[in-house]
Order: sequence, then C-alpha cells, then structure tokens
Amino acid sequence: MLIIRFLIAFALAIVLGKLVSKIKLPAILGWLLAGMILGPHALGLINQSLLNSVVYERIGHVLECAVGLMIGTELVWKKIKSAGKQIMITTLTQSLGTFLFVSLVFVLTFYFMNIPLYLAFLFGGIALATAPAPALSIVREFKTDGPVTKTLIPMAALDDMVGVIVFFTTMTIVSSHISSQDIPIYMSVLVVILPLIIGAIVGIISGLIMNRVKSSQTRFIVLLISILFASFIGMIINYHMLPSPLLNFMLIGMAFSTAFSNIITSTALDELMKQFNPILGFSIVVVILNLGAPLDYHLIFQAGLFTAIYIIARALGKYFGAYFGSSITHSPQTVKKYLGLTLLPHSGVSLVFTGIAASSLAGPAPECAKIIQGTIAAAAVINELIAVIIAKKGFEWAGEMPIKQKLNIQKEQV
Repeated sequence: MLIIRFLIAFALAIVLGKLVSKIKLPAILGWLLAGMILGPHALGLINQSLLNSVVYERIGHVLECAVGLMIGTELVWKKIKSAGKQIMITTLTQSLGTFLFVSLVFVLTFYFMNIPLYLAFLFGGIALATAPAPALSIVREFKTDGPVTKTLIPMAALDDMVGVIVFFTTMTIVSSHISSQDIPIYMSVLVVILPLIIGAIVGIISGLIMNRVKSSQTRFIVLLISILFASFIGMIINYHMLPSPLLNFMLIGMAFSTAFSNIITSTALDELMKQFNPILGFSIVVVILNLGAPLDYHLIFQAGLFTAIYIIARALGKYFGAYFGSSITHSPQTVKKYLGLTLLPHSGVSLVFTGIAASSLAGPAPECAKIIQGTIAAAAVINELIAVIIAKKGFEWAGEMPIKQKLNIQKEQV
C-alpha cells in the first residue's frame, strides 16, 4: 500500500512539474507544491506513516546520496583549481555574513521585546544553511552554464559544511548555558567529517576499480553498487553509532563522487554520468517531493512579524554576503550581481536544524522552542515557494539560460 501511495505521489509530482514548466517556472516548484498538497498536512497521500517508515527513510537516504553526485562530479581539480580561492572566500562571506546579519537583526528585535538574546544566534545558525537540491535542479532542468553556475555548484558543497559547523557550534554554546542535556562539542566535527570520510574512502576504491575496467556498463554497475555501499555504511553509523541521526547523505554522495571523478578519465566520467542521468532525475524529484511533504501550508496564513524579519534578513545576508565575497575576489559582474539570488532556497536543512534546536530548548525554555519552531516552519514554506522563482530569475538575468546565451551572442555579433 505504501509503495502504491509513493508511486501515485511521484506521478502527480511529475505532472505538476510539467504544468508549472508550461508557465515558464522551474519544475521544482511543481514538485515542492506536490509534496505540500499530497503531504500529511493536506491530502495525506504521503502520510506520516509513509514518511516515518524505515524502508522509505532508508531509500530516501540512498537517493540523497545519488543527488550528491551532481555536486561531486563537478569538483574535478583540473576544472576548479583556478577558481578555488574565489569560491572559498565567497562561501565564507555569504555564509558567515548571513549568520552575523540575521543574528544582529534578531538581537535588536528581541532586546526590545524582552526575549532571550541567545535565541537570535540560533536563528542566525539556522539561516546560513542553503538547500543545494532546488538550485541544482534548476541548473539541470534549464541546462544553465556560465560563471554563476560554475561558482554555485562547488559552493553548494562547501556551504553545507560551513552551515553544519556554525550551527552545531552555536547550538553547543547555547545548550551549555541553558540545558542539562548538552550537545557534545565533538558532534559538530563528526557530522561534517564522517560523511566526507565515508564518501572519500568508497569513492577512492570505486575510482581505482573503474580505472581497471574497460567496459562502460561494468563501470556503471560499480557506480551503483558503490552508492548503495556508501549509503549503507552511512546508515549503520547514523542509526547505530551516533546519539541521534544527523548525517548528511548528500554530503556522502558529494565526497564519494568527488573522489572517483578525480581518478577516472574525463571521457569515462562523461559516459558514466550520461548513463546515470535517468537515476539522477528520479532521485532529484523524490528528494524535492520529500522536502515539500512535511511543510504545512496553513503556516503561510499564520506567519507573523518574526517570519517576515527572518526571510528578509536572510535574503539580504545571502545576497550582500555573496556580493562582497565576489567583489573582493574580482569575480565576473554576473557573479557579483546574481549569485546571491541562487542561494536563497533553504527548507530541508533549516527544518532539520530547527528540530534539533527546538528539542534542546523544549525543557529549559519551552516558549523559545515555540518561537523558533513556528517562525522557521512558516519561513520554510513561504521562502521555498518564492526562492525557486528568484533563483531561476538569477540564472536568467545572468544570461546563463541557453536561450539568453544565444541572444547575448547575437547582440555581440551585431
């Protein structure tokens, strides 16, 4: 029964994605809306029992790992070594800039409302995270190419790492002051390092095996087995060795694919990704559908002052942080102007962080737990619907859509 529910939901997501594409909006918006409409807070086709089922959750992790290949296969050292410094600096300025700006705005807000100021820094820690899947699905759907796209893809991986480190460091400091159940300081390190180690080890072994294989079909089989194996190791550690399941499986996939992509030849890598494309397409739709399912559309109508402040402050932090980093690294004008617009998608990671923060605050500060949960949940719904449209516009204004590129070339020729 659960399988039938999932297949119907997947088919409806594809249909809604196609309909949304007809009005020149990214298909991801349709997939997200399908998740919300079919999720437990609306029609209930994707109900809580499906989302909580062990099999569905584990399959979801494998597909998240598969989506990570979209990032990792672009992190080939020969391609990115010239832009490595620029990407690193811009990642830090937009991530830390968002954390500082959102924290500062909420410190001022909470100061005048007599709300504990530590809550402002948790908002900042949650705000800096970017969900890579939505922007990357736009890259894939519209085949964008140019300086913004080339900066965004490796940045998506680095941004995840910075986000996890800053959030868990902030959470550890806050919980040490207010809670008897402290989050161990080593958790912030483990949550970043473990996925990278798992992915890198499996990726190196896979790359060496692929190099010894001549048949592209055999390389493809090695790839599929390796994704399953890396996901399996991640699940064992996630559910049986960590105090709570926190591993980022997209990060495992990213590290895994970065490792083998730097070992095999570029021709072999291109062939492999052509074969993998149908699986990648399926994986992205399911991951986005799962991002949309927990979102409660009722929260749009309950959104208040804190939600508005959060969405606006985060957008400004991301945009001007990216602009500043791009300026000091002398990036192209299009990167300065439009990179920040592609960094606005947020929901998946923010909801995970919010759940961790709310559970830590529930005992010692239940009112603060309600504020953070209500604000971020409403912001996730509203922001995600707006952010994918803005991200698409960012690529369009940067001239990185195929049609725009042709027009720009024609103008230059005239």
